[in-house]
Parts: sequence; structure tokens; C-alpha cells
Amino acid sequence: MDTDSAVRLRVWQESWRLAAAAVLGVAFWFSLATALPEGCTADTCSWFVTGDPLIALGCLAVLLWRRRFPFLVALVVVIAAAASALATGAALLALCSLSTRRRPVEIAVVVVAYVTAAQFSENLYPITAPPAPTWLQLALLVSSAGIAVATGVAIDARRAELRSLRDRAESTEREQAARAAQAQATERNRIAREMHDVLAHRISLVAMQAGVLDHRADLSDADQRTLIRGIADGSRQALEELRDVLGVLRADPDRPEPPQPTLDRISDLVSEARSAGLDVTLATTVTATPPETLGRTGFRVVQEGLTNAAKHAPAAAVHITVDGTPGSELRVSVRNSAAAAVARPPASGFGLLGLAERITLVGGTLDHHRTADNGYLLAARLPWLDHDREKTT
Repeated sequence: MDTDSAVRLRVWQESWRLAAAAVLGVAFWFSLATALPEGCTADTCSWFVTGDPLIALGCLAVLLWRRRFPFLVALVVVIAAAASALATGAALLALCSLSTRRRPVEIAVVVVAYVTAAQFSENLYPITAPPAPTWLQLALLVSSAGIAVATGVAIDARRAELRSLRDRAESTEREQAARAAQAQATERNRIAREMHDVLAHRISLVAMQAGVLDHRADLSDADQRTLIRGIADGSRQALEELRDVLGVLRADPDRPEPPQPTLDRISDLVSEARSAGLDVTLATTVTATPPETLGRTGFRVVQEGLTNAAKHAPAAAVHITVDGTPGSELRVSVRNSAAAAVARPPASGFGLLGLAERITLVGGTLDHHRTADNGYLLAARLPWLDHDREKTT
């Protein structure tokens, strides 16, 4: 038994196949009825009106098992169909179903049985018309069998193509998921290495200062205040450096870390984008200087938004908004309008993934989606701590 062919059909799938076979059989049955003599009595035509339909119903019922026992069912049906014009459609359906297995020996045996059995059906009906030449009868039988076989082979080829496309799509999805997981793991590993290199020394100093306060009872008030101030400054700097970890993720480990861009360089990005042909406008209400990590992250958001706009909507208008105040949050958004469809360039798919990792580390949120006018919006909200206010309090 062929496991692929034995998959059960749904009720409606099985129903329309059997209905099509029945309709085809009715067409043959009525064509035969036109060839019967007009004075055909109940005795002479009894087989045509009783036996023929009964055999056809039996063949249609047997077809329900054709996917479990394709060869046996096809052989039985094509032989039985020789005694029933109404069962011709069932015979062709059985032959078509068998052909989807693409087994030449089985197909040849059933075709020979179909053609041979049909030679013994001439005496079942009182037809007075002169019989057709033998070669013509054989040609019609072979042609009908050939059409059924070709249809079955074509159906199986289509199924194989669909399976191949489905397997390729699933394989592509798995590969993409694996690449994304690998990219995330790489980013996390580099973050962990940077955290160790940058934070270990500073946290060790903070722990040492705290230990001095805990074990030294003879310190003066001035010395205690100095140690406490050192712990506070060291803790704050450690937090800033923790949020700054992503600053070295793109750096070459064999070269020194280049100066990182900050928020005041967004205007340079806009100028470069305009010189490249993008229609870019910038609106900013930020007057204070944000911390270095915050400014760098805002810069990366704008950079990623302009990069995506240049790739996917080069003719669209791009509007950049930057606003925020110390003690609240920094809001950065890049929005492009709808643009005519263009050929999509190759893309890694990890730009937004890396940006999301960067923003998560600074405690912010990232949102990106299509807009109602079929444009695109990339927006980030980043917490802006006011360290000067914290010092005064």
C-alpha cells in the first residue's frame, strides 16, 4: 500500500469525485439508451434498466476503498464496468486514481483488463445498429484509458510539486529562524564579554569602597562622605556603562573602538540622506544635551530608519521627529510615506533585531509597523535620567 496515496480525503473531496464519476457514467448510459430499439420491451431491456445501474452503484461503493487498495479496486471496477455502461465513469476514476501512484506495471495490467473486458459487453444490449470496426472500438477504449492515465500522472506531478514547494518554504523558514537565533546568540555573547571587560573593574572598586565603610570605624566624616560619593558615582557610571555595552557590538576586535556618534550628529545623517536623493525633513525640540549612551541610541534609531527607507521606499518622503526633556524620556521616530513598488534589495533581516537589543538594554521600547496610508513608522521611547537633579537631591 502506498502511504502517500492512502491519505484519507475529506467528505466533500470524496463526494465531488464520486459525483463526477456518476455524471460521466450517466452520459455513457444515455448515449447507449439512444441506440436501443424503439420497441424495446421490459424483457429485452431488463438488464439495461436494472442490472446496469446496480453494478454501477456497486462500483461507486467499491471506489471508497481505492486509496487503501488502489490496484485491487481498479482491477475489480474496470472488469465490472464491462457489464455496465453507467459504471464507465467509475472505471475511469479508478484508473486515474491508480495512475497517481506512477507504477507502470499496475497501470498496464489494469488498462489491458479494461480493454479486454469491454470486448465481452456487446451481447448485453439489444442494439440493432451495425457494430463499429474492431480497430475503432480498440482506439476509443485505449484513448479513454490513456486520458485517465495521463490525468492521474498529471495530478501526481502537481501534488509532488506542491509538496516540494511546501518543503522548501518550511526549510526556508527554519533556516531564517536559525539565522535569527544565531544572530541573537552572537549579540548576547558579545554583550556578555563587553559587560565583563567594562564593568568588572568599576564594580570591584565600588565593592572595595563599601567594604572599607563596613570595617573601618575610625574614619572621619570627610573620609566617609568621600567614600559614599565614590560609591554613588561608581554605581551610576557602572549603570551608564552597562547601557553602553552595545556601543562596541559592531566594532572590529582587532582595532580600537572608534568614537561613537551622538544625538547632535543626526543632522549629518539627514544631510547625507538628502545628498543621496532622499526627501528628508527633521523636526527636533531637544535643547539639552542627553547622556552619551542615550544620544548614541537615538542616533542609531534614525540611522536604521533612514537605511530602511532608502532600501524599501527610495522615492518616499521621510519625516524625522526628535523630542524629549531630561527627567522624562527621549522620543525618536522615523516615518516614511507610501511609495511605488520597487524591487526589494537583498537584506539580512537583522537590522531591527540588533536595534531592538540595543534599545532594550537602555530600558526603552521600540515600535515599527505599517501606517494607515501604507507608509512605515519606526519609533523609539528612551528613558532620559536627569543625573544633575539626582545629585542636587
